[in-house]
Amino acid sequence: MIRKISLKFLLGLLFIFLISFMVLSQTVQAFIRTSNQDLITSELVGLKNNSNVYVRQAFLINHYSNNELYFGEMAEELGNSLNHATGNSVGVYTVNGEPLYTSDKSVLQQKESKDLQEAVAGKTAYSIRYSENQTTVMFSYPVVIDGAKVGILRYFKDFSQLYQQSNRILDITLYITLAIFSAAFLFSYILSRHITLPLGKLAHASSQVKNGNLDVRIRFKRKDEIGRLAENFNDMIEQISRQISIISKDRDHLKELHQQEKRFFDNITHELKTPLTSILGYAEMIKLNGERDRGFFEKGMNHIIEESKRLHTMVLKLLEVSRQVKGDDLEAVDAGAVLRDVCDSMAMRAQRYKKRIRADIESDLWIMGQTGRIRQLFINLIDNAIKYSWAFSEIEVKGLHADGKVRFVLDNPSDAISSEQLSKLFEPFYLAHSKDSEQGSVGLGLSIVKSIVDEQEGAISVISHNNRTVVTVEFDRLKAAEEGN
Repeated sequence: MIRKISLKFLLGLLFIFLISFMVLSQTVQAFIRTSNQDLITSELVGLKNNSNVYVRQAFLINHYSNNELYFGEMAEELGNSLNHATGNSVGVYTVNGEPLYTSDKSVLQQKESKDLQEAVAGKTAYSIRYSENQTTVMFSYPVVIDGAKVGILRYFKDFSQLYQQSNRILDITLYITLAIFSAAFLFSYILSRHITLPLGKLAHASSQVKNGNLDVRIRFKRKDEIGRLAENFNDMIEQISRQISIISKDRDHLKELHQQEKRFFDNITHELKTPLTSILGYAEMIKLNGERDRGFFEKGMNHIIEESKRLHTMVLKLLEVSRQVKGDDLEAVDAGAVLRDVCDSMAMRAQRYKKRIRADIESDLWIMGQTGRIRQLFINLIDNAIKYSWAFSEIEVKGLHADGKVRFVLDNPSDAISSEQLSKLFEPFYLAHSKDSEQGSVGLGLSIVKSIVDEQEGAISVISHNNRTVVTVEFDRLKAAEEGN
């Protein structure tokens, strides 16, 4: 198998030029042959017309009728006259092909010639004979006087000069064509070398880059496309080097950020657990010993318990955000059924906020995930929609098949969210509607939602338009589970 492009180019050019030369040669030969035959036919037609005029005049001068007997009597005289008038060997024959007179017996006595047989049958015909240096034509036709055939005239005509001239023209044409093709082939070969050699250097350089050598550079002293290609290759290698350097720095930076994030969550969870334990313990003491001051007892106990619950919820959410570990025990989950169940359970909460949930969920919305995590995802999304939608509004929840995926859409009226706020919605502790935030909300809900979506290899987006907030979550559809159910 040929692997070098230069050799492929060379063989391809050689094949194209050889085929083109052969086709051109055959075409020129066919054209010259056809032209020669047309010239011969035209000249023989003129010879026949002139001969017919001469025969008619002879019959008129001698007052002969159209009897073939008189044609035989004047055969010698007619043959000699036509021989001198046309300069060609002439044969005079009866209507049956029997010779009456021939000016050259060596070439005109053959009765078996095809042209003569055609003339006996009443047709005009000629045959071409080729030898080494001679091309001759035997031309025969019946002589017709007043509608009656009286005999046959046969000519022997030499066309050697025409064919020799045609052969010289053909040879000159082929030599010139060969020279042009040779020059074109040489030019194409030089041009191909001018292209393939730099490509070979580029291939070698790219192999070095693939093996990790980013110090390789190509220098071509040319201003054409290959020169620009070499410059672009060098720029690309430099860009790759810079990108690798940036990636290395970003990798180290991400490692540091990850460590900082982990330390942050570890520290904050530790700091929150300690006061939680003391608050819960103090609440128990008040419960046991604080009945002497009933007002203090009630006030302190309620305050401590509420604060304990709030801090406990915060700790749980922080732990949830810091976990960020994808579970391996994935299973086929009918996410639509989970969403319907969550909508039913969250309906009472929505009513307390003077709002309601309208669900439109298709069946068989199967995905690969964890049922508990999917449920938590929907709870957080619907809870957010309840808390931050307008009063007396309707929250639309949809689940459907779309573009080969499973899509969930939550749409509710709300205050507008700027593009800057949208870009930060999934960051921990960020509150887009901080002034309207529910007491105890710390801005971890959407961060947890994002971590769950990432775990299940899905996608989530939030759009704020015309005072409506639309949250869209998509997962790959699990076709096998859908078909099996």
